Amino acid sequence: MLSGIHTVADIFCCCCGQIIGWKYESAHEKSQKYKEGKFVLERGRIVDDVDFSAEFYIDSRASMSDGEDS
Repeated sequence: MLSGIHTVADIFCCCCGQIIGWKYESAHEKSQKYKEGKFVLERGRIVDDVDFSAEFYIDSRASMSDGEDS
């Protein structure tokens, strides 16, 4: 997509590790600042046949990189 210069972070499935989308960390153009903190999930990468009777844990906290593990 070409809608401006952004810094993004991948969003991945905590069960299988597949990348399923991205989150806008920062926008470098003033007109694109509204995207910061928003995310995009790619429908084609998400499995439809999920057993919702099973328990799920969704970690919505920002993860730390290896350099930040102090």
